[in-house]
Amino acid sequence: MSQLAFSHHHGAGPAVAPDGTRKLLLLGNPNVGKSLLFGCLTNRYVTVSNYPGTTVEITSAKATVAGEARLVVDTPGTNGLIPHSDDERVARDMLISSPGADVLQVGDMSNLRRTLLLSLQIIEHDVPFTLCLNMSDEARERDSFVEPGALSATIGVPVVATSALRRWNLEKLKKDAVRPGRGSVSVTYPRPIEAGVEQVLAVLGSARAGGAMSEAPGSSGGSFAVSAAQDDTSATRFSRGIALSILAGDETLKPFLPDTAFAQLDSIRDATQRQMTLPLSVAIANARLATVDRIIGTAIQQPAARGNFRDRLGALMIHPLWGVPFLAGVLYLAWLFVGKFGAGTLVDLLETKVFEEHVNVWAKAAVTWMSLPQFFSDLLVGPYGIITMALTYAIAIVLPVVITFFFFFGVLEDSGYLPRLAVMMNRIFRRMGLNGKAVLPMVLGLGCDTMATLTTRILETKKEAVIVTLLLALGVPCSAQLGVIMAMLGPLAPTATAVWLTIMLGTIFLVGWLAAKIVPGNAGDFILEIPPVRMPKLSNIAIKVMARTEWYLKEAVPLFVIGTLLLFTLDALNVLTKLQRWLSPLVVTGLGLPAEATNAFLIGFLRRDYGAAGLYAMQRDGGLNGVQTVVALTTITLFIPCIANFLVMLKERGTKTGLAIAGFILVYSFGIGIALNVLFKSLGVTF
Repeated sequence: MSQLAFSHHHGAGPAVAPDGTRKLLLLGNPNVGKSLLFGCLTNRYVTVSNYPGTTVEITSAKATVAGEARLVVDTPGTNGLIPHSDDERVARDMLISSPGADVLQVGDMSNLRRTLLLSLQIIEHDVPFTLCLNMSDEARERDSFVEPGALSATIGVPVVATSALRRWNLEKLKKDAVRPGRGSVSVTYPRPIEAGVEQVLAVLGSARAGGAMSEAPGSSGGSFAVSAAQDDTSATRFSRGIALSILAGDETLKPFLPDTAFAQLDSIRDATQRQMTLPLSVAIANARLATVDRIIGTAIQQPAARGNFRDRLGALMIHPLWGVPFLAGVLYLAWLFVGKFGAGTLVDLLETKVFEEHVNVWAKAAVTWMSLPQFFSDLLVGPYGIITMALTYAIAIVLPVVITFFFFFGVLEDSGYLPRLAVMMNRIFRRMGLNGKAVLPMVLGLGCDTMATLTTRILETKKEAVIVTLLLALGVPCSAQLGVIMAMLGPLAPTATAVWLTIMLGTIFLVGWLAAKIVPGNAGDFILEIPPVRMPKLSNIAIKVMARTEWYLKEAVPLFVIGTLLLFTLDALNVLTKLQRWLSPLVVTGLGLPAEATNAFLIGFLRRDYGAAGLYAMQRDGGLNGVQTVVALTTITLFIPCIANFLVMLKERGTKTGLAIAGFILVYSFGIGIALNVLFKSLGVTF
């Protein structure tokens, strides 16, 4: 067997880690309990690092599996080995770049079709593996339990039924995981595709024999070279899976092929396509699905699952009519739990009772006791101090919102509602050059835009990621800011809330629609597996919340510190005072607001909710009338995102794109605010 092997750092290389420990790769579809199984196998400290050349995080940990040392690596969830996103590309790359590693495919027993579709692709890549059919307890409840022995005899690899949640049958899984088998089932493709596969393999073999397969110029993450025994240059040592991916038009393989081979492969693909009525990628997928259906229908003879309450509930969630009130109910519960309890009760408790009354008091006392110079005193506990501002913000204000949102998001994820929400919103998002998957980071943005911007990694194309990043920064208020906004709109007439909400929703749709026409590229296909509706498991949700909270503390908190240091520097250099003086005419003349409102916009760049809170204090003291309140809230909601989100934008989208988004938002927010002020005055509107 030959492998497309490429060397990477961070343990993404061959079958063994740098210290000689053999790898065990966990591979599987999203939402099959793979991460939970990873925790069951390792049960110890894990290492999280970015996969080289990407922002996709890889989790690994050393463990003893069936008496043998292994480095267990949890790869990102993937629906196939022809990638449509960074996550799927990383999973594919790790599989083919680790020849000789043990591979454990994790699948959902209740969704055998999706599981076996990935199994066939692993077999075609000529990779030995063990198949774990997880969630077998749910499969029994749905009358869709699969006999592992029968399936193993059919596809030729060890098959183990497990329940990671209940830790059932894990010992048998560990024994079989380190003894993988090579699959025996094969897919028969139409004759032109089979001929094309042979021609591709011949071209790859010639390129390898000639030493042409070397690192692609400008490729990220290391070399991508074909490895084979020196005494064997036969083209058949390349896997059918690689050849089929090339025929299917896998763009992610192109940067790693030399020009001569690429031209030949392109010619083969075109010639093969001319002999087919369907696109090659569709014909290949259809042949695989037919083989999977044959296995399920004849070899396994799986009984049909009964229609039950959960099935009917799942259908109701995506019904064109009844799905809408269900969605409204979910959003209302999210507002109660995250907006009221998290951003209200918990934030008040931590900010007032813990930080203002204890932590900050103790910190100031300690600084006074140590008699630190004024510079260091201000740096730690001043108006822009690391403790009094950065940590207070990150821990007392944002962390409670993030944790409650992670918990609620975990419930939606574990119950199977999130994919259904994406289906409900797909038609609307299509008009903005996106698809239903974009609703996931948009919903996350109501918890924290910074965290939501990082989750745009799940989107398949750069175009989609740029558009969603723009919409998050422009029109999606975080829950902490949203709470202040609702408090300010509460005393006004209902028409004030209607105006604000209409502008926000209209902005998201209009800017998204225009961005879809301006931003280059294409939207990804909306291919989403709909899992069965499940009763969320508290233990499973708790594990996810802890892992995501750890991510927040590592990724986001340092950005708050950096932002505070930046403001501290600007304040020390008197730049903030100059900015206030420069912006005052725009705020007073353009927006029709008091000069004091300038400070709210400046501080809003550090913390969006602090900016809104400054306006709230002005309104409470009688400094803003109804019209001024609506203009101010509209402008600050659309205003440039907080500095933490701004830094994440630069990290995720690049400096040029990040600055372009920030510049557009700055002009757009003040433009809308000025237009509203002029319109309200000309019409004599009052609230």
